[in-house]
Amino acid sequence: MRASRLLSVLLLLQTHGRMTAAELAQRLEVSVRTIYRDVESLHTAGIPLYGEAGHAGGYQLLDGWRTRLTGLTAEEAERLLFAGLPGPAAELGYESVVATLQLKLRAALPPPLADRAAQLQQRFHLDTPGWYSDGDPSPHLAPAADAVWRQHRIRVRYRSWNGEVTRTLEPYGLVLKGGRWYVVAARPERADPATYRVNQILALEALPESFDRPADFDLPAWWRAHVVDFRARLHRAEATVRLSLRGRERLREVGSDAVVAAVEHSAGPPDETGWVRAVVPIESLTHAHGDLLRLGAEVEVLSPADLRAMLAETAAALAALYAPPAG
Repeated sequence: MRASRLLSVLLLLQTHGRMTAAELAQRLEVSVRTIYRDVESLHTAGIPLYGEAGHAGGYQLLDGWRTRLTGLTAEEAERLLFAGLPGPAAELGYESVVATLQLKLRAALPPPLADRAAQLQQRFHLDTPGWYSDGDPSPHLAPAADAVWRQHRIRVRYRSWNGEVTRTLEPYGLVLKGGRWYVVAARPERADPATYRVNQILALEALPESFDRPADFDLPAWWRAHVVDFRARLHRAEATVRLSLRGRERLREVGSDAVVAAVEHSAGPPDETGWVRAVVPIESLTHAHGDLLRLGAEVEVLSPADLRAMLAETAAALAALYAPPAG
């Protein structure tokens, strides 16, 4: 552990040029006293490292000296995919490995390219979770990832749409979609894989038996086909609605691309109050009820009658709930 930290000190100084003991301690999550001891050990080993006191001081390597200890370990090479995805890497439990990997990659670059890499990091940032979510935390994500990598079966207790179920799964891969993690897995008795949202796994047990992952299974290609199929099956019915100008603007923020596009293509000219009539695709009455409620009084459902009745019932209940006290 200490040898790894000493290498990290060297790589940090090689990458950043000059750093104080406090800065090094913060980056490596150790005490300043530990940094002092590490610097002394590096001096003893003959590393051309010197320090300067004062406000602008800090530790620095001799100009032109570079460590050759930037080779990747097997684990770091395996995590290379996550070098630009610190958030997902942390969720998977790879944060420390990826941090060291990034440091080695930058330290291995000549100074001009290292500077450009640092500038790129300050100009482009990938934040995968949505605005209204802090991600998709789950205590079972790291064990699921380990099972994917080792090709071991898992037994999960899962919250499905029709209640809790217990499944034995053969996990083929993990996918991060819209800030949410999904495990693509097959069941031993069924060859076709399916998706399971990791955050809905209530319990996970790693089983000792391994499984043979199909040699021709292509996770990115399978996922692309799955998304196309999901979208094709998503909207099976239609609703006719009236929308105000504010409703159309709000729809662009909260509606799906398919619904927004349907309004733009099917809406007639605005009436004298600025409202338009349009036909929009819906997944089900229940989903449409929840989605259209987000538009409040800026939308009116004309058909189907069942959906209109559901919204009218909800509106009446809200009016009764917020009615001023009698008297």
